[in-house]
Amino acid sequence: MGMPDGEQRPEEQRLGPVIRRREQVQPGTTDQRLLDTEGDSEWVHTDPWRVMRIQSEFVEGFGALAELPSAISVFGSARTPQDSPEYEAATRIGGALVDAGFAVITGGGPGAMEAANKGARAADGVSVGLGIELPFEQGLNAHVDIGVNFRYFFVRKTMFVKYAQGFVVLPGGLGTLDELFEALTLVQTRKVTRFPIVLFGTEYWGGLVDWLRNTVVAQGKASEKDLLLFHVTDDVDEAVALVTKETGHDG
Repeated sequence: MGMPDGEQRPEEQRLGPVIRRREQVQPGTTDQRLLDTEGDSEWVHTDPWRVMRIQSEFVEGFGALAELPSAISVFGSARTPQDSPEYEAATRIGGALVDAGFAVITGGGPGAMEAANKGARAADGVSVGLGIELPFEQGLNAHVDIGVNFRYFFVRKTMFVKYAQGFVVLPGGLGTLDELFEALTLVQTRKVTRFPIVLFGTEYWGGLVDWLRNTVVAQGKASEKDLLLFHVTDDVDEAVALVTKETGHDG
């Protein structure tokens, strides 16, 4: 946008905190440039704009979750069938966590996540779902009372950790493993204050635990004490008791 007909370019221009003089004076105003709809739209795909979107996701997440009561993040597979023992266990875990005084946070999807949200909702607790933009996901399940959808995995994972006092990890796939090892690494490196991590399902997790002990620790890639960063159980009551004991939460 140029200068109006007959107007001379000013010698000095104030643009917020910036002063431009002489040849550096820009035509038009900041509002004009903002409201001008013409021009290239590629700027919405640039890294500076992505930084703003990332910042906005943190702001929205913090704003939505800041007033949550004490909460536990429950992870598990989106592919867990509704008629499976794992789904039933996840539902019981969601309800038992609410009975112990916790809100329940999941990834908001189907399967084990849906089951934990269902159990929390049935127990009249706070049921939270933190979704992620994926090409094959169906959105947040119907049992989520507070839901936030994220574009970026790392922002979402920050919310899982920041607003939870512990993790319960049900059988799951690569996403569940990612969340599990993220939590273990944060606790091991003392990037976060230690919080309980409970693996539910001894048969499912047994091979992983054996590999950690007999390969990772045995070859000096981790310490024996790192195996104390998590608990493994098949019992819903024990899982909730471990979380309650380690958090010092009295319900």
